Amino acid sequence: MRRTILKATFTSSVITKGAAVMLSAFCLISPAQAQESAKIGFISTERVFREAAPYKAAQARLEQEFSRRQKELQDMATRLKSAADKFDKDAPVLSESDRVRRQRELSDMDRDLQRRQREFQEDLSQRRNEETAGAIDRTNKVIKQIAEAEKFDIVLQEAAYVSNRIDITDKVIKALAK
Repeated sequence: MRRTILKATFTSSVITKGAAVMLSAFCLISPAQAQESAKIGFISTERVFREAAPYKAAQARLEQEFSRRQKELQDMATRLKSAADKFDKDAPVLSESDRVRRQRELSDMDRDLQRRQREFQEDLSQRRNEETAGAIDRTNKVIKQIAEAEKFDIVLQEAAYVSNRIDITDKVIKALAK
C-alpha cells in the first residue's frame, strides 16, 4: 500500500512539474508571437439547433407529419389502460376461461402497442436524421463562409468555457435565417 501511495505521489509530482514547464513556456511567448497567434471562433451547436430557422422548420415538419400517429398511440395506450382497469375490477367474478381470454387480449394489445411505439420511434428518428442532414450541411457551409470572411484559423463547437469575444453563434443563426 505504501508503494501505491509513493507511486501516486511521484506521478502527481511529475504532472505538476510538467504543467509548470508548459505554463513557463507560454509566459515566454513574445508579443510578436502573440500577434501571430491563431484566430479562434466558437459556435454553440445546441443554440443553433434550438434557434436557427432551418432547424425550427424541420421540427415543425416533423411535428406535422408525426402528430397523427402520436395521437393514435396515446389513444391506444388509454384504451389499454382502461381495459386493464376493467379487467382488474371484473377479474374476481370472471370464470377461469374468460379471465385467461381477457388476459391474452390485454397481452396482445400491449404487444401491439409496444410494436407500434417502436416503429414510431424508428420512423421519427429516421425522418429527423433526414430533415436535419440538409440543415447541418447548410450550417457547415455558413460556418465556413464566416470563418473564411473573418479569417478565423479554427472554429470550435465544444468547449468548457467560451468568451463572448470569440462566440460567433449569433452570426451563424442570422446567416441561416437568410
